[in-house]
Amino acid sequence: MKDLMFADYAVIVGFFVIMTTIGLYFRKRILNTSDFFGGGKRVPWWLGGISFYMCSFSATAFVMYSALAYQYGFVAVTIYWVTVPSTLIGARFFATRWRRVAETSPLEYIEHRFGNLMRQSLVWLGIPARMFDDGLKLFAIGTVVSVAVGDNFPLEVAIIVSGLIMMSYTFFGGLWAALVADFVQFTIMLAGVISLPFLVLQRAGGINAFLSKAPEGFFALTTAKYTWGYIVVFMIVIALQYNTAWSLVQRYYSSNSDKNARKVGYLVTFLNFISPVIFFIPSMVARVALPEIEDPNHVYAIICKSVLPVGMLGMIIAAMFSATMSTVAGDFNAIASVLTNDFYKRMLVPQSSARVQMIIARVNTLIVGLATIAVALVVQKAQGTGDLFQVLVKILALFMPPIAIPMLLGLLTKKISNVGGLLGLWFGIVVGLTLFIVNHFYPNQLNFLPSLQPEQVIALLVCAATTAGIIFGTRLWPGADSAQKRIAEFIKTTNAQDRIMTNEEKKQIDQFSPFTIIGIGIMGIGAILIAAVVFTAPEKSMLAIGVGIAMVLIGLTFRLAAKTSNKKHT
Repeated sequence: MKDLMFADYAVIVGFFVIMTTIGLYFRKRILNTSDFFGGGKRVPWWLGGISFYMCSFSATAFVMYSALAYQYGFVAVTIYWVTVPSTLIGARFFATRWRRVAETSPLEYIEHRFGNLMRQSLVWLGIPARMFDDGLKLFAIGTVVSVAVGDNFPLEVAIIVSGLIMMSYTFFGGLWAALVADFVQFTIMLAGVISLPFLVLQRAGGINAFLSKAPEGFFALTTAKYTWGYIVVFMIVIALQYNTAWSLVQRYYSSNSDKNARKVGYLVTFLNFISPVIFFIPSMVARVALPEIEDPNHVYAIICKSVLPVGMLGMIIAAMFSATMSTVAGDFNAIASVLTNDFYKRMLVPQSSARVQMIIARVNTLIVGLATIAVALVVQKAQGTGDLFQVLVKILALFMPPIAIPMLLGLLTKKISNVGGLLGLWFGIVVGLTLFIVNHFYPNQLNFLPSLQPEQVIALLVCAATTAGIIFGTRLWPGADSAQKRIAEFIKTTNAQDRIMTNEEKKQIDQFSPFTIIGIGIMGIGAILIAAVVFTAPEKSMLAIGVGIAMVLIGLTFRLAAKTSNKKHT
């Protein structure tokens, strides 16, 4: 495997500098918490869609799905495809509803729909769950980087550096900085990974050699371990996550119109359909090209280090950072929005000034970032690499149904009372924790369900417990007539037809264009890649130079679009 050269380090450092610059660019352009946490509801659908896509996965996807692809084959793609119906459901049923009920926090509507006790319950259950999940993602990027770079970049350093960079640009620029950074990172990721399948196939001796040497059943849609039953249960959990995760629904409610909120979901659906084939085929081919890999969690990093030329390895590491930084930075902003709006403004200082609220918003971003880095370091010390996919599924199965089911049903129907929603939440959490403890300390107690994997048991029973709690609570405590009338009015609002924007609103949205900073960011990375490779070893990496030129041209296209937009409004 090749060691990193100066060009690779230059690309990684340049990537970090540009991400921080994006945050600084928006520092004085963010005037209030509506802009900081909700983009002022001016975000175009293509930017929101790319950001949603980037926030929906991280380096854990490259680590855990690549491990699945290396071990079991095409089933990794099948499992990832459960995101396709999940985003279609979101686009059809929830995108516009989220835009109508939220402005600066995904939990704003909860108090109006279910009461403050439910709102505060979701705040203090959701924050640790999101931070633990983000800590696992930081640990995953540390795993990738420490394998690819080696002793020069230890795991702890990778976790701390990536966490601080994410925190910096969200601290300065809020949601807009995260959105633009996501788009630039998407371009970097695409440039880094799109050539990898061809290089690995070449290493394996061509597509025919790969097909002839692949293990039996390697291209089956399912396996004995990951059956259709397992995949259906996983799809239910992912659908709940995709339509209630704070950073993801933030992309819906920050959209500049109801129609465009739905377009966000449709764009993500398309990307989720085509991307797993590009991302996970290299790990499948590596089963033939690099059969000696002992730890499947390291497969993607080893592939990159084995086949990528000078400069491109730096790009792929930047791409891994990109995937994680998009997800975690989005959560930093979303969690800070909940702390600021659902705790500070609601419970502590309701009448605080706009200036104080902005200070608190940035302080909360700092607190969330540092706490998540600490969680990642604890995970690194305590957990080891293990089976990240199963760890992730168990976490989602435990927390997602009790939190998500009441939230989604509360947007759709008036037939759930305040007590019903609250009882469903807590009954699901109690059942989930009980199952988790029994599964961890007394695994033999689950032998009466031998046909199901433990994470399936947790997911199905927690869903059932949450639903039972909702039904039981609503039947016994339907609520007063005044409460039922208020809920009916709320549901009527969520079901209203799309409101047509006025010409003045359209003009205000069009005047706020992110084209300039997007163009600068993409051009900057491309120029750094070209310069670094030319000064290091140009004869060894014409591919990297070609990728750099393509990125510069893409950046120039955005700069031209910015000039056209400016002329239109002058």
